[in-house]
Amino acid sequence: MSEPIRFYYRGAVHEVRDAAPTQTVLQHLREDLHCTGTKEGCAEGDCGACTVVLGTVVDGRLELKAVNSCIQLTPTLDGKALFTVEDLQQPDGALHPVQQALVECHGSQCGFCTPGFAMSLWGMYLKLDGQAPQRKQIDDCLSGNLCRCTGYRPIIDAARRMTELPRVTFDTAQLTEQLAALKRDRLAVYSAHGQTFLAPRTLDELIQLRAANPAATLLAGCTDVGLWITKGLRELNDIIYLGHVDALKTVTERDGMIEIGAGVSLETAYGALCRHYPQELGEMRQRFASLPIRNAGTLGGNVANGSPIGDSMPWLIALGAQVVLCGAGGDRVLALEDFYLDYMKKDLQPGEFVRAVRVPLRRPEVAFRTYKLAKRFDQDISAVCAAFAFTLDGDTIGSARIAFGGMAATPKRARTAEALLAGRRWDEPALKEAMAALALDYAPLSDMRASSGYRLRSAQNLLRRFWLETRPDAPLAASAVNAFACVKELS
Repeated sequence: MSEPIRFYYRGAVHEVRDAAPTQTVLQHLREDLHCTGTKEGCAEGDCGACTVVLGTVVDGRLELKAVNSCIQLTPTLDGKALFTVEDLQQPDGALHPVQQALVECHGSQCGFCTPGFAMSLWGMYLKLDGQAPQRKQIDDCLSGNLCRCTGYRPIIDAARRMTELPRVTFDTAQLTEQLAALKRDRLAVYSAHGQTFLAPRTLDELIQLRAANPAATLLAGCTDVGLWITKGLRELNDIIYLGHVDALKTVTERDGMIEIGAGVSLETAYGALCRHYPQELGEMRQRFASLPIRNAGTLGGNVANGSPIGDSMPWLIALGAQVVLCGAGGDRVLALEDFYLDYMKKDLQPGEFVRAVRVPLRRPEVAFRTYKLAKRFDQDISAVCAAFAFTLDGDTIGSARIAFGGMAATPKRARTAEALLAGRRWDEPALKEAMAALALDYAPLSDMRASSGYRLRSAQNLLRRFWLETRPDAPLAASAVNAFACVKELS
């Protein structure tokens, strides 16, 4: 029996009964609710014109996060709160400080992108709790919003100005109670237009559903599946949504590993990982998509998708991460590198799904770095993504793990170069031989992002950069070999 989608919207519980399960939140806002402040720019989560804020209760605590409504599906709103730019106006008709700051600082010209900027800034405003934002916080907040008119400086000024204006508070306690009343404790089934959206609440329900529906599309953060619908125009049948399974949203540390559930958002996952690898993963976290994408997408979904140009897989493989697969027969644990068999082909049996990813904790003897090469600093797909994890004993390499994205049909280790380096002194002759050996490990393709020759030369140069940072004699600080060091200093 189909149940309605229920979510908190404009001060009341809103129900949806006849929307297609693959309808986007943006479509529902504009076409069904006629709430047209939220705009469509790209329909793929890149421009930010469609930004909204979602409220969710996690472990009894309210989380408010900016996301891209153009690639989120309407049924995923069940049990959540949806806020759009129309919600910013105060009860007396006054502008919210976010809006007032944009007006005062001339942060809008054509105005098309402005609602998205306002919602991203409002998401940050709620977290700042009255404190002035740092430049890096502003840059991260606005990383998913594009403007073709203002040159961004007035918008950055508005981000600073908004906390100087009289403060407007938000009643989180009341909303938390309202969302708690909407929470379901069992499987919810929503059917319309010949499609079914299945939303389990427990791991057991998920296991049973997956076993009974091995061909159904698994949906987590919708940052990839959303594009199948809006850009690929795919017709999906049954969908199994993982976003309400609390058992998949845990982060635990045990036996020298940090285990991240498949439902943990990228932002939360990278936050937990950066506590252990602040320097090694700090820049990667900031450059991995935009904040709204990281708020919605999951590390488990990133791993399960297995794109050869995904930024997480190279460093996970270099560190020796594992993937935990779950099915009716229990858990199955694989080294992540063994999970990928060929282009978009994984060692995933019928009825199985990714339950968690396990990442080794920091080991003092391991020198670890990860690098991303792309045409833009923010929100760009890598031409080459590299990760290196060497066990060093003085000036000798005990073992070497080298992994690249963008160099093959899957995220792939450089086995020839690794074997050549094992047991060698970490000096320039060894480096040059390993750089040459990369040509035996990879034969990258040419595409719109980079040529084959560029990719191979860049991979070799990134290995040299790693050597410059970790060589026994006179290693260089990362800022000395980082093209974006000046950006960090400005932050």
